[in-house]
Amino acid sequence: MDDDDLELIHTRGYDVRGYWRRDGSLLIRGAVRDELPPGFYDADDTEPLVMHHMVVELAVALPDLVITGAHVEFLTHPHHACPNIINHYHHLVGLSIARGFTHKVRELFGGPRGCTHTTALLQAMAPVAMQCKLASRIMGRRRMSATDDPPDTTLALSSPEMRALRASGNRNTCHVWAEDGEHVAHILDGSETALPIPISVRIRERGGDPDEWRRQRWD
Repeated sequence: MDDDDLELIHTRGYDVRGYWRRDGSLLIRGAVRDELPPGFYDADDTEPLVMHHMVVELAVALPDLVITGAHVEFLTHPHHACPNIINHYHHLVGLSIARGFTHKVRELFGGPRGCTHTTALLQAMAPVAMQCKLASRIMGRRRMSATDDPPDTTLALSSPEMRALRASGNRNTCHVWAEDGEHVAHILDGSETALPIPISVRIRERGGDPDEWRRQRWD
């Protein structure tokens, strides 16, 4: 379709970031923002108009991904009553992101029991927490290796423990990670050889050899 035939009428953006904390837990911080284009309500208005801007912070314990703290802010909202629902999101505390999280979020906060924008944001935050589970293990090993003499920079991602963690973290989240599929089988038996495509591309862009990089750091 020719973009000349399109007129922008709405923009929704999600920004979700995961942080590893020194105590070994995670902080998942997310924001959802709805913006209307200039002139949407008033042809003389030359600036975009933000209608919704909600921010959620979740403190998440490892390895079970249980939420230990939840903070919700409504920075921009269309109605005075909108923030009245904020305290209801304290019911997030105690939920596990790893087990039935999407269903539980809909049950607790769907429809009139919550804010539709905040609830949608929570569903976007859950996969980030799952991605951070493996990353947090890598960060922990990296920090421990910094105290070795000499430093051990190997992350042992090919060890049986790490292979099992990688397989379980994303199992059945998509067709590639089907528990009975080839990708998971290759991870578990140690026969997987290919790096994720973006990592391989970046290594080549920097003049490196992905296979050699893997041997030095992953095996």
